[in-house]
Amino acid sequence: MLHNYSPTALLTEEQAAELLALSVRTLQAWRLRGAGPRYVRAGRAIRYQQIELVEWISANTVTR
Repeated sequence: MLHNYSPTALLTEEQAAELLALSVRTLQAWRLRGAGPRYVRAGRAIRYQQIELVEWISANTVTR
């Protein structure tokens, strides 16, 4: 569980999936389709900035 929030922190796929309560496979499928939160590619490594995940959650929150 992630307890510290640092907007520029780079999270692994596993950490990002945990934060979003999704599976790593879902994040991978979204990347292949060009969907989901923005990510950073460093060689073969994929990382997600916490601020991008928080903004993605906000942008995809449905209010009725």
